[in-house]
Amino acid sequence: MELTWWGAAGFRIKSGGKVILIDPFLSRNEEARPLQYLKPESIHEGELIFLSHGHFDHVLDVPTIAEKTNAAVFCSKEVGYILLEKGLKREQYNEVDVDGYMVEFHSGQAEAFYSEHVTFDRKLILKTLWQGKFRFFKYLNLLRDYPAGKVLSWRLNLEGKIIHFFGSGGSPAEEMEKLASKHTDILLVPLQGHTDICNIALEYVHVTQPRVVIPHHHDNFFPPISSMVDIEPFIAGVKRECPGTEVRLMELNETVIL
Repeated sequence: MELTWWGAAGFRIKSGGKVILIDPFLSRNEEARPLQYLKPESIHEGELIFLSHGHFDHVLDVPTIAEKTNAAVFCSKEVGYILLEKGLKREQYNEVDVDGYMVEFHSGQAEAFYSEHVTFDRKLILKTLWQGKFRFFKYLNLLRDYPAGKVLSWRLNLEGKIIHFFGSGGSPAEEMEKLASKHTDILLVPLQGHTDICNIALEYVHVTQPRVVIPHHHDNFFPPISSMVDIEPFIAGVKRECPGTEVRLMELNETVIL
């Protein structure tokens, strides 16, 4: 099984001859670091697209990628309506309308969990506005046009391995309780959206006790909306408090074999 990180919360998984895309966002502005050279128009492989929520840095490129790949798209109703307005073909849209929604395919399965978005705290909001100054306001339409909608996390069972993906770190207690009783091999955890995000992400590791954790969404993908997140406190916390879990850091567009 191959796992590739596309930056932000975007992943490409190749397993059993199928290509699975998760929150595939490739568009960047000129200030992004690292800069993504891949473009949505250049993606031609993908049978399944799983989405966590509707913010632009998760779904902006989905209509283009879906058109190029003819992939089936799985997301909540609110996100689906946005994508249909942006050009997604109706026959490609699959509404995830229940907690525990299951997608069965030849080489595995995917289960959706109802989740929630991390709460942007006041300190982070003020810092973002200050750093961006007037540049921030040019992107207000982009933020307005892509609301989060219902948030999902996805649990993939591929080649005997359980991968759990979160697109945001606001999971309610009910979701965390469910995950505490389940086995997780690989945790894909986001580190973005809160000044205490390293401790928030560390709690996900405590709950799921994965064999491997791969942090993502910590890159500066779209300044001034985003900024680079220092994830060293998270790495140190995992090593100190969860010694049975390996932290695997990925570079942009790097592919690892799982």
